Amino acid sequence: MTGCLPIALEKATRIVQTLLPAGKEYVALMHLHKKISEIEVKKAFEKFSGEITQLPPIRSAVKRQERKRKIYYIEILEIDNQDILFKIGCQAGTYVRKYVHDLAKYLGCGGHMQQLIRTKAGPFTDKEMFTLHDLKDAYELYKEGNEKEIKKIIKPFEIAVNHLGKIWITDSAVNPLCHGADLYVPGVSKITTGIQKDDVVAIFTLKNELICIGQALLDSDSLLKEEKGTAVKTTKVFMERGVYKVKE
Repeated sequence: MTGCLPIALEKATRIVQTLLPAGKEYVALMHLHKKISEIEVKKAFEKFSGEITQLPPIRSAVKRQERKRKIYYIEILEIDNQDILFKIGCQAGTYVRKYVHDLAKYLGCGGHMQQLIRTKAGPFTDKEMFTLHDLKDAYELYKEGNEKEIKKIIKPFEIAVNHLGKIWITDSAVNPLCHGADLYVPGVSKITTGIQKDDVVAIFTLKNELICIGQALLDSDSLLKEEKGTAVKTTKVFMERGVYKVKE
């Protein structure tokens, strides 16, 4: 497999866990072992969309037992005889090679995956991919005082939580969170819609600086309605203590 692989540096390595459960997108080339009509192929893809049941392959990083996975969207890009090029957006932990195997088995012809490219991992897409040669060239320019190219490659770690629900808080609530305190409702300034109870959310200052991530204890509607109580249980802090000092 080739394609999009976010790499974290220094303190940003602590944020990688938020990307693991994020949705992925792939472009895959499937080869069927015999000719099947396009109508049958399209019907099979329709069946293998939405929620599917998948048994991970023998060589996998998870326990081999059936589990549900969501296929958010599927698009056939091209059918050339027995080769089918398609794009798939899926829940993290979906094995696309196994998806191809199961779909071909359903068609009754057998098949295998010839090529797989990851085009999206959470908020990162193939439009932002760079090679090691790109990085080397950008670094050489950086040493000469030109930061433009390296800033295209090395991004603030706030980018890595773009796929999460977001909560912005008042300045007075920042420092307690930096010490590991939970977020209480009075400290909430604004939120994104669609946050559900138990979701992982990102908490920001009003200047869009990432403070921490945590588990939402209230959904979006409740966050707007309640006047007191705990809003988010803090799980991992990124901002240094003392950045937002409490005025005396």
